[in-house]
Amino acid sequence: MRAVRSATVQLALALLSATIFSAAAELKFEVALKPGLVTNALAGRLLLILSSTNHPDPRFALEDADARGPLVFGRDAVRFTSAAALPIDATATASLHAALARLPAGRYFAQALLDRSTDLRSPNAAGNLMSQVAELQLDAHARAPVKLELSQRIFEERAGESDLVKFVKIPSRLLSEFHHRPMFLRAGVILPRTHASEPERRYPLWLHIGGFGTRHTRVSGMMEADSSFRALWLATNTPQMIYLLPDGAGPYGDPYQVNSANNGPYGDALTQELIPWIESHYRGVGEPRARVLSGRSTGGWVALALQIFYPDFFNGAWAASPDSVDFRAFELVNIYEHHNALANDHGEERPSAREANGDVRLTMRREVQLENVLSPGGRWERGGGQWGAWNAVYGPRGADGYPVPLWDATGAINPAVAAQWEKYDLRLVLEKNWAALAPKLRGKLHVSVGEADDYFLNNAVHLLDAALAAREPKAVAKFAYGPGEGHGWMSVTYQQLMAEMYAGTQ
Repeated sequence: MRAVRSATVQLALALLSATIFSAAAELKFEVALKPGLVTNALAGRLLLILSSTNHPDPRFALEDADARGPLVFGRDAVRFTSAAALPIDATATASLHAALARLPAGRYFAQALLDRSTDLRSPNAAGNLMSQVAELQLDAHARAPVKLELSQRIFEERAGESDLVKFVKIPSRLLSEFHHRPMFLRAGVILPRTHASEPERRYPLWLHIGGFGTRHTRVSGMMEADSSFRALWLATNTPQMIYLLPDGAGPYGDPYQVNSANNGPYGDALTQELIPWIESHYRGVGEPRARVLSGRSTGGWVALALQIFYPDFFNGAWAASPDSVDFRAFELVNIYEHHNALANDHGEERPSAREANGDVRLTMRREVQLENVLSPGGRWERGGGQWGAWNAVYGPRGADGYPVPLWDATGAINPAVAAQWEKYDLRLVLEKNWAALAPKLRGKLHVSVGEADDYFLNNAVHLLDAALAAREPKAVAKFAYGPGEGHGWMSVTYQQLMAEMYAGTQ
């Protein structure tokens, strides 16, 4: 018996030793804060990006959810100082199928980033901290921790003004009262060619909303010397309008420029504060007939929403590939009838993006998991990614002060939250208020979408089209479909678009 016990003890000790060695041999990173870089303890989301390339830097590919994108790991940082490094190990939240313990051996470009952004939520927002890019040979069984140091601060992108390009940053009373802290409205402006030479002239306002997260500084690139937009804008036959691009960054990512329970009254701030300021300072006509809207993707939905929610303030919306305008087809999810967002009724992973030939490029689970990695607390609804931003705009605010998720970790949809989304379902809004809206929207809605839209957005456009066709009085709206065309397709050229919009303002 003693011999058996002795053997048993030896075996147990051997197993324990192997376990300890195995744990010690698992790949681990330690991220330190450079002494003197900041003076106070920091909080935020600490991210590690492992990429196969450094073109661009890993942080610029951070939100690429594609299976060929970088591996991303995240953990919360609380009271982070230069006194102690923070580990990123097996306990970190990881992008789908990523695991440090199973990392294929090879060359990687590694970069760490501390996202502490708030009012302008983005991993690459000004004020966040990052490490230099390190080229490493990594092995899942490396025994020594890999050390990275946050040594640089991300600065605000500097874009120069010119005679025609202006940047606006004004305090918002409405947003400041909602958030109980100073909040600002930012926008880029491109003035018409004749603005300086005709000082008595007043101009219509063209409010263009960019794709998801488009920053207002984009107007600078639009007017670079070799830009096709600049050539069109300066052409003698181009209609003369003020071009206004509101900023696409807010507390939960893109605020979609509408009032919401989580972002605050962005729609009211836009119409009551920003646009009047722009028209006053840059000689806008200042009348509803002289305000038109356009946008693609996110901007397409916003253009339609603003025209519908403020029908007496704007005089027409031109939307290309708008985000889902009917939540029975929220991409491929029917939020009212489907039980699970991440898997379909056949138990298969639900696609969220496709190639032109129909091949699945992304699944919802992959996208949402990356947003979990990037988000405080590992909660996608707080991080400002695409799904989190939609959830923040359309959904209610919880008792904890954060957006209530439409679905839980398993993907199960909460019907009570879905019911709260109804006020942003543009098809439903139009149906419920058609008697009052029909005369105000007559001839003002223009929608185009490719029939092979990457994100299945054509499905919702067809539903909206059918719903309006069944209304009385008859809707006077234009829908255009591009057979075989993908995301971003427009039924008109930019020159034709500008001519159409301008004609309606006269």
